[in-house]
Amino acid sequence: MIIEGRNAVKEALKGNATIEKLVVTKGSVDGGVSVIIGMAKDRGIPVRFVDKSILDKQSVTKHHQGVMAYTTEFSYCSIEDILSARRGSRHLILLLDEIEDPHNFGSIIRVAECMGVDCIVIPSRRQATVNETVIRTSAGATQYMKVAKVGNINDAIRYLKDQFIPVLALDMDGKPLAESHLDGDLALVVGNEGSGVHALTKKLCDGAVRIPMVGQIDSLNASVATGIALYEITRQGK
Repeated sequence: MIIEGRNAVKEALKGNATIEKLVVTKGSVDGGVSVIIGMAKDRGIPVRFVDKSILDKQSVTKHHQGVMAYTTEFSYCSIEDILSARRGSRHLILLLDEIEDPHNFGSIIRVAECMGVDCIVIPSRRQATVNETVIRTSAGATQYMKVAKVGNINDAIRYLKDQFIPVLALDMDGKPLAESHLDGDLALVVGNEGSGVHALTKKLCDGAVRIPMVGQIDSLNASVATGIALYEITRQGK
């Protein structure tokens, strides 16, 4: 797997990613690149300087910023690992019901990491996976966020409920976020960009919450909606 872009590569070097080599455009001498090169050398990671055309050819995102790191494939955790991933005083888990756009997925990972989410749970089918685009869009947050891939998101909801963790769907028919009690252990389900949370999945949840809107447009981008919801959950949890 290739990690592209200065922020994503820097976070990978700071984190626990297994980096096989760093590739840098010849002649890159500005401060940001120099810091990245120094971090790589401190970790004993080989650094290769090549023509920009080589990075352009190998880049997946086409936004490599002159720096690319070659790493092992992303390592997903299991459903059993979810409860051991608690980062704060309570469990906060995010379940994605078929988020298909890798840019949305990367943005969700970024905001989830910033808001203290313990783990993101994704289905194994009809869902964007952690790839080069997701890593870059997350600005390196994939290095700190646990992601569990499961065969069926509904089974994951049942598992969490068996562990006495309330599960709420983010849905237009739900109760306004500010009027909901969101200060304890919680799992939030965010639905597909077009169809939202599936009917059966919503039925399995303990309830639903919504973001009140007053404009003419009655829907938000999935990553934006996730950020708003997680902010309110985090605010109430403090």
